[in-house]
Parts: sequence; structure tokens; C-alpha cells
Amino acid sequence: MDQANEVTLIFRCPPELETILPRPIPAVAGLPDWFKALPATAFNPAKGEETLTVKKCPPFIDAMTYGFLMPLATDIKVSGGEFTWDFELPPGYIGEYSHSPIGFHDPCQAAGAPFFDDDQFIIKFNNFWTIEAPQGYSLLFTHPFNRADLPFTTLDGLVDCDTFCHSPVNFPARWHDINFSGVLPKGTPVAQCLPVKRESWGARFERLTEDDSKQMTATRDAIERELGVYRRQFRAPKR
Repeated sequence: MDQANEVTLIFRCPPELETILPRPIPAVAGLPDWFKALPATAFNPAKGEETLTVKKCPPFIDAMTYGFLMPLATDIKVSGGEFTWDFELPPGYIGEYSHSPIGFHDPCQAAGAPFFDDDQFIIKFNNFWTIEAPQGYSLLFTHPFNRADLPFTTLDGLVDCDTFCHSPVNFPARWHDINFSGVLPKGTPVAQCLPVKRESWGARFERLTEDDSKQMTATRDAIERELGVYRRQFRAPKR
């Protein structure tokens, strides 16, 4: 199968911070340890046999490995609801960027939203990289896919980074694990960044024809009969 066409994102940071900032990485290089440790199969008591786990599910894997992961700039220590850090900037550094790795939004800014909590701040992961996308592309910033193990949930945002590319995009997040105590390590993925080509989409609704139904049955039978049908016949290259 042919490789996907490569589209380049340009990440830029202040030269003074280049040696201390972790770089955004392709999401495929940032799979968590729990995913790597997953077994490929597990016993299914309903079927009485071994079945594949999510580790062998192409859509699950493609979501987790698509785009880039944006890293936390430094270790964040969390204890008793207090956030502390030691973010050593180069001597004499003065810039338009924040001098701290995180900030906070007042809860009133999310009043009425399902993630609103009037006695809990929404944190903001400060980002020190600008990102330039090719013309006609926006970037979807979201919580790293399938990462329910993280103690926060990053809020979603779609940014036109072909034009808005001279200022960094920060990542607001709800800190949902109020019992978390420990260190959120430098490099922890705080957002997943996915290029989205801007196009106008419409919708059309139709009934399945007899041929459509036959094709659907044949496809489902093939998937039930043998492993890897979707991966071999339908999965498109992502990189």
C-alpha cells in the first residue's frame, strides 16, 4: 500500500529555550507504557475463546498514533491541591512567553459547561512552541487519545495555524483527579495535535440498496471469519 503524503508542520521556540524544552514528538513515538504492556489477546468468557484486545484494533491504534504530542515543559509537583515547579529559565531571558509552565483560568470562564466546578480552577498548560501549518490547514488540539490514565482532561480547540502561527497556543485542561499526589513528569503529553484540512462538508442520506446490503454482509462475514481484514483491505496509510 502506498505511503501517505507527508505534510510538514513547523515548530518554533525562542532560541534561549531550545536546549531546555522537550520537543513535540510524533504521536507514534509517545505510546504509554500501559499500552505497550497490553496483551494482544485475552480470554473472552462469553465466547469461550481467546479474542483480540484493543492492542490489535487498528482504529484504536491509529487514533493514538496520529499527529503530534505536545509535551509538558517541566516537572510539576502536586500535593494537597497545590502545584509547584522549578522551571529554570536562562539568565537574562526576557520574552513575550510566560515564565511558568502552567497558569489558571477562573472557573467563571466555564460557567454552564459540563466540566464547570465553581470551586476548582481550570489549569492551563503553557506552550512555548509556535506551530505553522500549511496553507488551508487548521490544527485540532485535543486530549491525548485514549489517555484516561492522565489526571487531567485537556479541552478541545481548533486553531487556524496556517495564519495564526506567530504566537503559541496554550492548552486549558480540567484537573479531574483531585486525589493525585506526586509528580507529573516533564514531557508528559498534555495535548494531541492533528492537522485538519479545511473543507466545507455537506451530508446526504440514502437507503441501503440490495447490493449495499449484500456488500455489508460480505464484509462483516469476512471480518468474523479471519483476522486482519480491515488492516489489509481497508486501512489507509497515515505516515
